[in-house]
Amino acid sequence: MNQPGVRLSVIVPAYNEELRLPRTLRQAIEYLKAQPYSSEILVVNDGSTDRTERIVRDAYSAPVPVRLLAHTDGANHGKGASVRRGMLQACGAYRLFMDADNSTTLDQVDRFWPFFSRGYDVVIGSRALEGSVIGTHQAWYKELAGRLGNWIIRAFAVPGIRDTQAGFKMFAGEKAEMIFSRQTIERWGYDIELLAIARAQGCRIGEVPITWINASGSKVSLKTYFEVLGEVWSIRRNLKAGLYR
Repeated sequence: MNQPGVRLSVIVPAYNEELRLPRTLRQAIEYLKAQPYSSEILVVNDGSTDRTERIVRDAYSAPVPVRLLAHTDGANHGKGASVRRGMLQACGAYRLFMDADNSTTLDQVDRFWPFFSRGYDVVIGSRALEGSVIGTHQAWYKELAGRLGNWIIRAFAVPGIRDTQAGFKMFAGEKAEMIFSRQTIERWGYDIELLAIARAQGCRIGEVPITWINASGSKVSLKTYFEVLGEVWSIRRNLKAGLYR
């Protein structure tokens, strides 16, 4: 539910991120405390077995409110489930999720605000548009699998969206609650489903070029790409059945 005064909620899903999360939190806090609007950071611990939870608790005294969320059973449910939990418990009038590896830094949200001012409901970062910058590329086989997968995704689930998988997406608060309450996919294909739901609900979606740097320690394997394609077929079936409306 929107809370008066909180303009931006930043959701960070985290699974065993003790090495990458401290830098991400530090930079996000530094950026947000310099902004003229109020904000909050929600880190969703997805069943981590390392020091992820301790790192978030250590940030409680930061000048920007930091909240720690977790699944009720403490288990690993997947990135999609974690983003959903954060989005539905956030208070902001606008809600953005970003990756714990900081592959796209929070300051790039500055590019998103003009789209919301023009009436967009959802704005997503894209690595495929003119003006995007890829600082460090993925392994060649991941990039190839990504391009092939993106063609299938556009053809069968979300036509016209150039990059569905970049982990930097922002939603107007009321639209976030409507979209995420309908989400069914809890793991890697959740990005695609969110956009399919938004389309089915008549949301206006903007795609913005971003700077993206492939961070070491990625949990995305080649197998993941095939899992995502399997979830695309589930999304396709749901669209045909009208479940997202």
